[in-house]
Amino acid sequence: MEDTASAPPVIAIVGATATGKSAVSVALAHLLSARGTPAEIINGDAMQFYRGMDIGTAKIADPEREGVPHHELDWLDVTEDASVARFQERARADIDAIHARGGRAIVVGGSGLYLRALLDVFEFPATDPALRAHLEARAEAEGPGTLHRELAALDPDGARALDPRNARRVVRALEVVTLTGVPFGTSLPRHRYAIPAVQVGLELVYDVLDPRIEERVTRMWEGGLVEETERLVAAGLRDGTTARRAVGYAETLRHLDGELDESATRDLIAQHTRRLARRQRRWFNPDPRVGWVPAPTDGADAERAARDALEIVEGRGPLPAAPVG
Repeated sequence: MEDTASAPPVIAIVGATATGKSAVSVALAHLLSARGTPAEIINGDAMQFYRGMDIGTAKIADPEREGVPHHELDWLDVTEDASVARFQERARADIDAIHARGGRAIVVGGSGLYLRALLDVFEFPATDPALRAHLEARAEAEGPGTLHRELAALDPDGARALDPRNARRVVRALEVVTLTGVPFGTSLPRHRYAIPAVQVGLELVYDVLDPRIEERVTRMWEGGLVEETERLVAAGLRDGTTARRAVGYAETLRHLDGELDESATRDLIAQHTRRLARRQRRWFNPDPRVGWVPAPTDGADAERAARDALEIVEGRGPLPAAPVG
C-alpha cells in the first residue's frame, strides 16, 4: 500500500442487497468528478467477481456505469473459489493505482467480510487445503448444519455469529478452530482501519425492501436467469464451490434438475434474498463507523442519496444510528 497518511479516505457505500448501492456509487462518482476529483469504483460484492454471473447478481451493466471506471468485476471463472486474501491484494492495488492517478476510490458492495478485509487491519488465519477439502466434502454430503453443531461445541460464540446454512463460512470457521485451537471470532477484523475510509450505509426499511426484492427477482427471471444459468453450467458452474451456491443460481440449478417448478424457484430465490439482506444488515449495523442515509426510492433518487452520502464524506452530515428493520 501507498503512504495512507497523504491519501484521501476511501469511500465505501455499503448495505443490504437491492438498496441501490450501484446507482448511488455512480452518482457519487459524478458529483466528485464535477468538483475536480475523478472517481473510480471498486466492486466489493464477491459474487460479481465471476464472469457471466450478471443477471443473478444484478451486476451493473456497461451503460449504467455511465463512463465511470469499475474494477474487480469479472475476474474469476465459475470453477474458481472467491478468496478474501486475493481480493484484499487486488483491491488494495486498485486503490493505490487510483490515488496515483489523482482520483478518489469508491468501494461498493454488501459482502461484509470482503469489505472489512479490504479496509481494516486483518491478518489471515491459518489454512490447510486438505482439511478444507475434507470439510467441504462433508458439508456437501451431510449438510452444513452438522458442521455448525460441531463448531458450536468448540466455539459457541463463533457459531452463534454464523448462519448455519452458510456452508462456506461454517467450513472456514471450523477449519480455523481445528487448526489453531482458538475461537474463530478472534480472527475476524476489528473496527480499526488499515486504510483511511469513510463508510456510508444505505438505509431502507424491510416493508419497502422486501417488495423491491420481489420485483428484482421477477426482472431477473424475465431477463433470462434460467438461460444464463444454463450457459454457466456449460462453463463449469457445477464444478465450482463458491459460485454454484450463490443466491439465485443455487435455486435455478434445482429448477434445471427438475426439483422445483418456476413458481417455487422464484419464491425460494426471493426468500433467500430477503434472508441475505437481513444478514447484511446484521453485519453492518454494529459498526459505529458507518453513517446511514436513506436509500434511493427509485432510480431518479440516486443523486439525492449520493448528495447525502457526500455530506457524510465531507464531514458536514450526521452519522445516524444504525437502522432497525
